[in-house]
Amino acid sequence: MKSRRNKVVGKNTRKGSNKKTGRNYSYDKAYGATPTQKKLRAKRNAARRKMEKAGKVRKNDGKDVDHKRQLSKGGSNKMSNLRVVSKKKNRARKK
Repeated sequence: MKSRRNKVVGKNTRKGSNKKTGRNYSYDKAYGATPTQKKLRAKRNAARRKMEKAGKVRKNDGKDVDHKRQLSKGGSNKMSNLRVVSKKKNRARKK
């Protein structure tokens, strides 16, 4: 007899959601497409390219380019505002 696993059903069962995790991907996709988010993403990508040119990071090195003062709070892409930290440290940091 085949063993049946209990499937975890998420709380969010609306269209576009993942029943297993409860995450609504259609919302995430729409949020990332807002003009504000596009501008901030472009600035983050520009900061990464700037640090790559300076030789501080490489592709797939497991590092994030962090803004000491967040872009959303008036920070800039100046080298004095950028630093290289591990992904784990940057994403665990309180914003």
